[in-house]
Amino acid sequence: MSDGLVIQSHAGPYPVTFHHGVPSGSLGLPGAEPHFLIDATVARLYAAQLRMVLDHENTIVIESVEHNKSLRQLIPVFERLVRDRVRRDHVLIAIGGGIIQDITAFTASTLLRGVPWRFLPTTLLAQADSCIGSKSSINLDDTKNVLGTFYPPQHVHIHAGFLDTLEERDLRSGIGEILKVHAIEGKTAFDRLAAEFDALLGDRATLLRYVRAALSIKQRYIEADEFDRGIRNIFNYGHSFGHAIESATLYAVPHGVAVTMGMDMANFIAVRRGLLPETHYQRMHPVLRRNYAGFAATAIPTDALLGALMRDKKNTSTALRLIFPVGPDAEIQAVSVPADALFRSQAEQSLGTLAG
Repeated sequence: MSDGLVIQSHAGPYPVTFHHGVPSGSLGLPGAEPHFLIDATVARLYAAQLRMVLDHENTIVIESVEHNKSLRQLIPVFERLVRDRVRRDHVLIAIGGGIIQDITAFTASTLLRGVPWRFLPTTLLAQADSCIGSKSSINLDDTKNVLGTFYPPQHVHIHAGFLDTLEERDLRSGIGEILKVHAIEGKTAFDRLAAEFDALLGDRATLLRYVRAALSIKQRYIEADEFDRGIRNIFNYGHSFGHAIESATLYAVPHGVAVTMGMDMANFIAVRRGLLPETHYQRMHPVLRRNYAGFAATAIPTDALLGALMRDKKNTSTALRLIFPVGPDAEIQAVSVPADALFRSQAEQSLGTLAG
């Protein structure tokens, strides 16, 4: 185990600890009665190491698919926890990626007006980004992430060994978020990461170094604006377009890969709207495209994408509120854009660059 981070939140500080390998046995967690919510794929891949968890009477195994991250699908989870006699001095323990995290955090924040929870993120995307920041996001029918709370975990345990069984698409999804965070940090940070892109997929030490760096960058913003009312909004860079791509493709594109595509779209549109010098688009496009290259040919229906974009919860009643790189330094900023014919044309052109 290496030195970790301590994140300050409205509910108090919580540690992030880094571990080699994967957990085993009872996970070494404190004495509160546990209720485990575990990803079905993780349960299958790590059945031997997690046998004590899987044999526990309070374990719920959940298929980690977007359909299950919805208000309707959470009802059986609430019902099971109530049957298991969960109490406010018990603890929910999430073992999985972002979907399991959202399900557990939302459930913990609302059940009995608040039950403590802990997180063992098993995907690169969760380890490098979503594991800190307090947010939970739940879908309502086909509207993504429209329900949610701010409810931090008691502890985040990052076990690097879980990355060993990830497919390349899942690694690229996590790398997409790492690219986003380093773009927010600035040109120097992004270009340094871009220069080591190949090592992210081939060298575990390099990848873990950037996981830690991404969390350290994000920590500054979430501690300054935990409830997402100000500067933290810039972490939605690539996300409005990315969420729309996910929705329009029925989630054929993984989240972090869609964010990478969304960053490229945002950069392209920012240039077309006179917000960004084209040199920055040209500087960032090659590495962004390399990360989503395997998905560049995915059909993205324009009407479905724009419809999903219009439903984004960050919009006002009269305009789209989008995050763009702006100015000579490509500073990431929130910009209000009218959803007019010009914007539609620019969005269609940007889709063409993804597939081109």
